[in-house]
Amino acid sequence: MNFEGLDPGLAEYAPTMHSALDPVLDAHLNPSLLQNVELDPEGVALEALPVQESVHIMEGVYSELHSVVADVGVPVSVSHFDLHEEMLWVGSHGGHATSFFGPALERYSSFQVNGSDDIRQIQSLENGILFLTKNNLKYMARGGLIIFDYLLEESEDMHSLLLTDSSTLLIGGLQNHILEIDLNTVQETQKYAVEIPGVTIMRQTNRFFFCGHTSGKVSLRDLRSFKAEHEFDAFSGSLSDFDVHGNLLAACGFSSRLTGLACDRFLKVYDLRMMRAITPLQVHVDPAFLRFIPTYTSRLAIISQSGQCQFCEPTGLANPADIFHVNPVGPLLMTFDVSASKQALAFGDSEGCVHLWTDSPEPSFNPYSRETEFALPCLVDSLPPLDWSQDLLPLSLIPVPLTTDTLLSDWPAANSAPAPRRAPPVDAEILRTMKKVGFIGYAPNPRTRLRNQIPYRLKESDSEFDSFSQVTESPIGREEEPHLHMVSKKYRKVTIKYSKLGLEDFDFKHYNKTLFAGLEPHIPNAYCNCMIQVLYFLEPVRCLIQNHLCQKEFCLACELGFLFHMLDLSRGDPCQGSNFLRAFRTIPEASALGLILADSDEASGKGNLARLIQRWNRFILTQLHQDMQELEVPQAYRGAGGSSFCSSGDSVIGQLFSCEMENCSLCRCGSETVRASSTLLFTLSYPEDKTGKNYDFAQVLKRSICLEQNTQAWCDNCEKYQPTIQTRNICHLPDILVINCEVNSSKEADFWRMQAEVAFKMSVKKYGGEITKNREFALADRKELGSPEGVLLCPSIEELKDIWLPFSIRMKMTKNKGLDVCNWIDGDEVQWGPARAEEEHGVYVYDLMATVVHILDSRTGGSLVAHIKVGETYHQRKEGVTHQQWYLFNDFLIEPIDKHEAVQFDMNWKVPAILYYVKRNLNSRYNLNIKNPIEASVLMAEASLARKQRKTHTTFIPLMLNEMPQVGDLVGLDAEFVTLNEEEAELRSDGTKSTIKPSQMSVARITCVRGQGPNEGIPFIDDYISTQEQVVDYLTQYSGIKPGDLDAKISSKHLTTLKSTYLKLRFLIDIGVKFVGHGLQKDFRVINLMVPKDQVLDTVYLFHMPRKRMISLRFLAWYFLDLKIQGETHDSIEDARTALQLYRKYLELSKNGTEPESFHKVLKGLYEKGRKMDWKVPEPESQTSPENAAVFPSVLAL
Repeated sequence: MNFEGLDPGLAEYAPTMHSALDPVLDAHLNPSLLQNVELDPEGVALEALPVQESVHIMEGVYSELHSVVADVGVPVSVSHFDLHEEMLWVGSHGGHATSFFGPALERYSSFQVNGSDDIRQIQSLENGILFLTKNNLKYMARGGLIIFDYLLEESEDMHSLLLTDSSTLLIGGLQNHILEIDLNTVQETQKYAVEIPGVTIMRQTNRFFFCGHTSGKVSLRDLRSFKAEHEFDAFSGSLSDFDVHGNLLAACGFSSRLTGLACDRFLKVYDLRMMRAITPLQVHVDPAFLRFIPTYTSRLAIISQSGQCQFCEPTGLANPADIFHVNPVGPLLMTFDVSASKQALAFGDSEGCVHLWTDSPEPSFNPYSRETEFALPCLVDSLPPLDWSQDLLPLSLIPVPLTTDTLLSDWPAANSAPAPRRAPPVDAEILRTMKKVGFIGYAPNPRTRLRNQIPYRLKESDSEFDSFSQVTESPIGREEEPHLHMVSKKYRKVTIKYSKLGLEDFDFKHYNKTLFAGLEPHIPNAYCNCMIQVLYFLEPVRCLIQNHLCQKEFCLACELGFLFHMLDLSRGDPCQGSNFLRAFRTIPEASALGLILADSDEASGKGNLARLIQRWNRFILTQLHQDMQELEVPQAYRGAGGSSFCSSGDSVIGQLFSCEMENCSLCRCGSETVRASSTLLFTLSYPEDKTGKNYDFAQVLKRSICLEQNTQAWCDNCEKYQPTIQTRNICHLPDILVINCEVNSSKEADFWRMQAEVAFKMSVKKYGGEITKNREFALADRKELGSPEGVLLCPSIEELKDIWLPFSIRMKMTKNKGLDVCNWIDGDEVQWGPARAEEEHGVYVYDLMATVVHILDSRTGGSLVAHIKVGETYHQRKEGVTHQQWYLFNDFLIEPIDKHEAVQFDMNWKVPAILYYVKRNLNSRYNLNIKNPIEASVLMAEASLARKQRKTHTTFIPLMLNEMPQVGDLVGLDAEFVTLNEEEAELRSDGTKSTIKPSQMSVARITCVRGQGPNEGIPFIDDYISTQEQVVDYLTQYSGIKPGDLDAKISSKHLTTLKSTYLKLRFLIDIGVKFVGHGLQKDFRVINLMVPKDQVLDTVYLFHMPRKRMISLRFLAWYFLDLKIQGETHDSIEDARTALQLYRKYLELSKNGTEPESFHKVLKGLYEKGRKMDWKVPEPESQTSPENAAVFPSVLAL
């Protein structure tokens, strides 16, 4: 039922009060009621209340037979007569259920159904009882055992249930749908939408489903389709209760009055044959509950909350003599039910008492009830004690009863499911040493466990690396105990705090005080942000990618070049890679490799980010290599000596990253096979050594590059699979050495940790007592000493900890195709000579340029960050200075760091994933000029993707050769968008809304109009953007985009790809035009364009006063231009033209910006007018004024 009109005093009831009840009598209870009643220590009555012998029951007249306490002081929320047994079920506001047997109300069972929510409805079935709470449906046996527990969504607020047949259940509540549950499979089978939310009461006849709504309406629905067939508007306030019998429907409720809701004493009665209301029935009580009690006639029982009960005929007059009174212990009656036999009535009050009224001394609740099972008393006599210390004591002395009943071991298969334990993972040592013969593997026993004993781990991530190094979660949170949180603040996952203004008031400068651009993390699959930054700061890669342009719609190289261009233009503002990630999601190989993460996996951190980013690293290099192979090498990439940058058939990416090598397979028969191959990166292979031996990083790297392994391979000489020795020899070293660290388990992590400890001890021994204790002291000493550049001072202890990785390595190719690798320390030029002579001696020095690390944080699921050594050219372009510096890139957080921090890896929370080494003086070898590949031809006419487009639908005229835009030309621009993903938000306890994740928008239409010349105002771009992603909302009211406009099969619009239109806008930006529009900041953000501020003329800011609201384009057009726009929907052509006119008006009013004071007075008048009219445009009496008809004379010609 609906409780909106009940006594407001009930709102003071606290659900937690029942958990701490004292076994004392409540002050509101009648002391005489609890005579001879025993209370257990938890305050619950153990026996039913006895009835005085003087009570006389008159046949045919309802009188009180028994009263009993269910829960002392806890209001009864629902009562229900069992339809199969002689039992009465009662549920409380505290979530407790109690059953009473027979008319004597003997307590049968009592158990807790829900710990926090009240029980809202009870339904008896053959094998158990259904209990409905706010968002939980529980099916329990009559003794209290749970049969199933079905948890609904947290947003659900259920109030009513209806059993339509023996296995189908309908559940309704305050939401706008009704759920259909199959009780056999315990699954949701249907979700029926309802036009009027708030279904709190449901009834059923052989013709209709009846749904009572909180709005006071009763809807009649079809039994099969659940479609609304008819609707009765019963009460203007709210519905309290209704019942159906035969062809009559009677309802009671609340009506709206001047002072609020008031209980209506007129019952609304409807004839279901003619579907109309008949004469209302006036009663003498305030009706809160009603039921038909058909015995000899179709009489109604009307109950008030104060305890008054009146019987009357629905089509007759109510007689005050037919009123009797229930004496509730509490002030209010909370629930009412009638037995199936109509012989018993049950009332529950607000103090936890249940009152049973019957019309006979020995009533039955059902016409035919089955026998109720009771617990059998213990029939075993007291047994003598047994001495278990006697070994010869026969166990047959323990009596075991003979029984023919079903045993617990005969549990039915329908109520159980086999759940075998998962097999434990195979030891990594066994897998490493395993040798396969056919499909059978053989490996020596590593002796790490006891014989024939294998422990089982039942948790999910047994073999995952994340499990061995997670920090234990504090019970009161990390913020309260920062000493338990090892992750440094700047390395933690950063999130954007959204307000109602979106991103406009978020302070990105707090996280990034440099002029380099960060990347926003809220886009799906933005885990690769750190790797995008690494590729951007590789100068040859950046120049190559920005010179690339092809015709493929989804080309990662093109999209990466567009993103790099945005990073170039930005002056510290973050960028977003939405277009690049959109193209990334369309690549089949990315999906096949598992690189496309679902939103839920990315938010919860379920994926192993370290493995993921290493796979992404291999994928992006391979994909860029393939994209570059399809095009001719740009002329900008010619070597300094004039030779081509790379050989034919290869790509520039291959020249930079590819390592040519020979794979030799030697069979035991002596046959050797040599195959040439190449790889774009290497994976570290760690030695199997647990003795703590010191390994240089160079040794491990050499072992990984020149890999030697024993494996089964096909031998052409033996003509069968044979054990072979496979070795790898290097023929040519790459210019950029990429290494995947593969630290994916505790074994590899222990190796890094152990080597760092050994290296630390050796460094302490090397420097002796000269080491300072902290980094700050060491830096201060260096400044005081005024050490010249190039002279190395003693490092601090902090600078030596957790370091195993060298900043430079030296590699030398030997004559017999061997490879020498060693760690290179600054100052080794004395021994080996300067690095510039490397080509003569075959010696190459590689400097560490970037490290990508996996941050383990149990609170956020972990994240990926990058340490990048930013070169001189980048500082020169951004800051005008020439130096090199290490930076931390954590999405939009960018911070300069000390170089030692880039190679320090505390394996408890900071794990290396990817390393980038580059050849020394690499940039000096190539001409790194960038030539803009976008030409003016992109603005020429192009064919539409839509098959049904005709010339009559053309809405724009492409630019002619003599109309090509010049620097400073005006272009009116407007864009329309559709929604791909809805916004995710939560409601705080104070009622404010917090945006967790903004809605994901996609551009659907882009319009550019001419801003000057004889064709001023005529569009030259009006492109509808085809999308392959699912559109959630077309926003037709605001965008004018309709379903089908973006579908090439049925669209009649000029449909293009996003890349095609993007190139047009990029050309206009690069040529230097000025864009005029309204709210261009959001438009450019969704299109994913970075436009210099001096090329944007936004009317939303031109007509804006500080600390005042932004004004809509519609209101500005009405106020200044006397134009009425955006009538039914938005049209981008109309909006772009209007923005151009407003800009002309701005120049006119401000005298080209020379009279700001006079324009300020105009703005004050604008805001005063807006406040008076509540910023709403009035309905015009006529069309736009004649003075505006000549603004764009050539528009009429179009």
